[in-house]
Amino acid sequence: MRPLTAQMPKPLLTVGGTPLLEHHIVRLRAAGVTQMVVNAAYLAEQITDFCGDGARWGVSISLSREPMPLETAGGIIEAMPLLGNAPFLVVNADIYTDFTYASLLRKDVMPACGHLVLVQNPEHNRAGDFSLIDNQVRPPGEYGEAGRGSLAGTLTFSGIAVYHPGFFAGFERGKRPLKPLLDAAIVDHRLSGEIYGGVWSDVGTPERLAALEAQVAP
Repeated sequence: MRPLTAQMPKPLLTVGGTPLLEHHIVRLRAAGVTQMVVNAAYLAEQITDFCGDGARWGVSISLSREPMPLETAGGIIEAMPLLGNAPFLVVNADIYTDFTYASLLRKDVMPACGHLVLVQNPEHNRAGDFSLIDNQVRPPGEYGEAGRGSLAGTLTFSGIAVYHPGFFAGFERGKRPLKPLLDAAIVDHRLSGEIYGGVWSDVGTPERLAALEAQVAP
């Protein structure tokens, strides 16, 4: 995202005049989420100053400061002392979506399991990440029990998920990507999923940000 992120963390880039992070906070609050944890690593002071304690949105925000960028799983593990013992919702701060989160708050996630929201493959990820068969996340291109006719095709992980705390149990703190944990959960049939067909964008380049601005412009 450089040069846009040279002096600003990606979650504070704006869409429609509002920072990506604020879009998520507002939508989560509308769904009934009032306690949030925000990870902060790159230019963390800006994230801290922007969020405050969350009171201006009517929520309570705790900051999990990373000593260095820890990647997705590492950041979640670092934040575990703030997340409690119940299943929790995770939203990547560098996406934009009109997803309504209320249904995920009612999701019954079993111990050590997770639930992913998947979307149709964008142009920058045409190969996709996973397949979805009978609401279970499977490796990309896997066939269902009925054979070739049941191929679900591939889908992209949206960065929205619900996890039971046990999903991250036993891992040491430190830098850790999420994909190996997801792959292990797939093998053990611990990962369910659903498809979302609404607005979603991974704001990964200035060009994607410009296209998103044009898409959501009134």
